[in-house]
Amino acid sequence: MSWFQKQSDALSNVYRQGCKHLTQAICTVKSSDTVSFSVKCFDDTIHNFRVLPKNLKHTREDWLTAIEEHSAYSTHYCSQDQLSDDEDEDPVLVAELKELLEKAQLSHRKLDKEISTFLSALMALEESKDIDPVILQQMKNISDVSQKTCTALADSLLLFTKHEKARNLKLEHEQEKSKILSEALQTLATEHHELEQSLVKGTPPHHSILSEDEFYDALSDSESDHSLSGFETVGNSSVEESLEFNFQKPDNMSDDKKPGGGDATSNGIKKHRTTLPSPMFSRNDFSIWSILRKCIGMELSKITMPVIFNEPLSFLQRLSEYMEHTYLIHKANQCTDPIERMKCVAAFAVSAVASQWERTGKPFNPLLGETYELVRDDLGFRLISEQVSHHPPISAFHAEGLSNDFVFHGSIYPKLKFWGKSVEAEPKGIITLELLKHNEAYTWTNPTCCVHNIIVGKLWIEQYGNMEITNHKTGDKCILNFKPCGLFGKELHKVEGYVQDKSKKKLSSLYGKWTECLYSIDPAGFETFKKNDKKNGDDKKNSKQSGGGEEPDEMPLPDSESVQVIPGSTLLWRIAPRPSNSTQMYNFTHFAMALNEFDKGMETIIPKTDCRLRPDIRAMENGDIDTASEEKKRLEEKQRAARKNRSKSDEDWKTRWFRQGPNPHNNAQDWLYCGKYWDRSYTNLPDIY
Repeated sequence: MSWFQKQSDALSNVYRQGCKHLTQAICTVKSSDTVSFSVKCFDDTIHNFRVLPKNLKHTREDWLTAIEEHSAYSTHYCSQDQLSDDEDEDPVLVAELKELLEKAQLSHRKLDKEISTFLSALMALEESKDIDPVILQQMKNISDVSQKTCTALADSLLLFTKHEKARNLKLEHEQEKSKILSEALQTLATEHHELEQSLVKGTPPHHSILSEDEFYDALSDSESDHSLSGFETVGNSSVEESLEFNFQKPDNMSDDKKPGGGDATSNGIKKHRTTLPSPMFSRNDFSIWSILRKCIGMELSKITMPVIFNEPLSFLQRLSEYMEHTYLIHKANQCTDPIERMKCVAAFAVSAVASQWERTGKPFNPLLGETYELVRDDLGFRLISEQVSHHPPISAFHAEGLSNDFVFHGSIYPKLKFWGKSVEAEPKGIITLELLKHNEAYTWTNPTCCVHNIIVGKLWIEQYGNMEITNHKTGDKCILNFKPCGLFGKELHKVEGYVQDKSKKKLSSLYGKWTECLYSIDPAGFETFKKNDKKNGDDKKNSKQSGGGEEPDEMPLPDSESVQVIPGSTLLWRIAPRPSNSTQMYNFTHFAMALNEFDKGMETIIPKTDCRLRPDIRAMENGDIDTASEEKKRLEEKQRAARKNRSKSDEDWKTRWFRQGPNPHNNAQDWLYCGKYWDRSYTNLPDIY
């Protein structure tokens, strides 16, 4: 449903004020009002309309009937529960059905012919009376059964033929509907993108400013100030300097040393590489939308994406990037004050997502049973991870300090949602940090990650949502809000929050950007700054009439000075600079650059399930995109065949290094480390590569 200022605009399809799909839409009216009605849409937005008294052509009841009928139709055809596309099921192709049907029809004709011949012979025997009556009766019975079977087969074939025609017709309708929906979505996204660009840059859109005449048919009134653009009334009424620690690091571990560098031994490697064997491929000739448009309504975790959209790392390796700033855990261990420890843990939690900035490449989906280990003597930890489930995809990890000073573990289930213009990844799962020296445990969940401009424009990433870190020993909490970008990019990458004690008294405020840094300050100073900042912002807004060109782009690039430091603040964390060749290397950090590094000496140490041994990732890293694609397909087919064999033998998959159970600190469902991985006794491992 679209709405316009004037009937003439609607007829010409210009100056549209807004539009909404009516799937699952619900109309409501108030008994005290005879002209108004509300429409609640599938995304919980509510739009109010009223039919003008001068409108004699259509009454409110006409509008309600039309909208409700369309909603019922759209809901039925566009929101049906999708059939599971479980990869274990063999898809029955239309061509195969047609071939089987033709064979059945041929067999039916042969059977019909044989029955006729048999009946003729039977009649001849009956006339000659040279056969035993009992045998003759048996032959008649066989003849009767054969005739009935032939008739039943004919009826079945007729029914199958009708069903085949109906299925082909339905398939054509579904293909046409998918084509229409995808083209409409692409058109809307392009228009929206152009409108955003024009608003951000301060130039008028292609259409002139909307007329303020009343609607001819109905007036709309959005219940929210949060619109997709300045001209769309789409409302939503639904309910969303360094720390002064006396921390002594090892000689080979310094604040200014780039993570990933250094001469310390890590997995047998003395010095880590600073570049990949081959630069990334250009994706300019490929469109993610060209893939996703064919997958409307499908579960995204089951969509097979071309390897060109990947980066040469497994998701298990991507998880290990949580550990890039492990020094913050060591700092937390050195703090005697639990509030200072909470600040360090909060900085570590924020730093864990920092490597995702500009990482628009998709990591390879881990195979069931795939593992990854990482030992970093220079950073003081070792980590083991395993893909413990394939449907749904769940990755479990367990890291521990080499000095037995901390344990960091969790299980992640990235739930994907496709919103048309963007893909949203909600990292479901609990993350736990245990500071053994203080007998403390902290738990939290990561914010939502969103990749924008899937259809048109440059891909870019933002993180948004709340992160609540809980100290289960003291009851202290840290509440962090990862702010969404907003239309003009003012809030892009911003993180703000506070530390509170168990009585909910605010003890410290935190602010910064997840792409850059995090500061702490006393709550009173932060509130004062916010009030002054808001006042100055309002003054600038009132005094600036035509300075729209000074507004940032839809994706402003962060720089080292983009966070305004409030006097009296303490720096908790600052991101390390990326390598100079990062943009040619999938926007990897120094730490990420070394994750898939492989030394011949490792082969006799690591298990054969380690993803360093995956041939598709290795081929992509080496620049052989064709081999990477072929190997990726081969591994997926091998995994599919192995799962099918297990289902035939009723054999359940057994994880090797993790077991499912409640988290010991909050009782949430989790995957916990079983131990013994570092004993290096790897027997009876699955052949997954």
